[in-house]
Amino acid sequence: MQTAEFVDILRREGALLAASAEEAGPEAKVPTCPDWQVRDLLRHTGAVHRWAARFVAEGITEPRPIDTEPELDGGELLRWYRDSHRNLVDTLAAAPADAPAWTFLPVPVASALTFWARRQAHETAIHRYDAESARGGTPTPIGTRFAADGIDELLRGFHARPKSRVRTEEPRVLRVRATDTDDAVWTVRLSAEPPVAVRGDSGEAETELAGGAEQLYLALWNRVPVPSVTGDPALANLWREKSAII
Repeated sequence: MQTAEFVDILRREGALLAASAEEAGPEAKVPTCPDWQVRDLLRHTGAVHRWAARFVAEGITEPRPIDTEPELDGGELLRWYRDSHRNLVDTLAAAPADAPAWTFLPVPVASALTFWARRQAHETAIHRYDAESARGGTPTPIGTRFAADGIDELLRGFHARPKSRVRTEEPRVLRVRATDTDDAVWTVRLSAEPPVAVRGDSGEAETELAGGAEQLYLALWNRVPVPSVTGDPALANLWREKSAII
């Protein structure tokens, strides 16, 4: 997927997030994030938007912490979120393709700009789903191609980092398969070290997590149950218990 596609998705997902949050109200519980109310979701996602935009806008090439979340609430908070989202979209859309910026996932992308457009598109899509879970009703479709890309980012990016807690005492092999997308299969080798995920089917997995790309994407982010588990269920349980991003 290209940078402009990610920016367009980010634009749409942030608008949907804000609309769902407004409809649900700031005190509504977020079923997919049980410790949060909608106000927490808006504060978190808006702070992340502002953090990401600064790396690109200011050409920052070293890590820096996310700013403290604001104490705003109600209409003020919603306006602040929409402003944060608009600023991020405008920053990414206007930046040159070779804009320098720090990145933090060990996954190949075309540029730092592509990294941030992709990361924020997925960040916002997942939290848009959270906002819609608080609002209730039928969630907005994610899109098969984008969902498959998000699975790839999660497996080969987030869980390749030392922070991943998805580990086993003895080597094990997990397969992840999106059943509605060509070539959307990953072999994930588990051990006492961070997982190593590669595209393709090695044919030796002990457990397979499978389903349509959209449902599988949400399941791997622990928003919904895994559509299909075959083989040893212990590895599916391990994912559910240990894969939360920290």
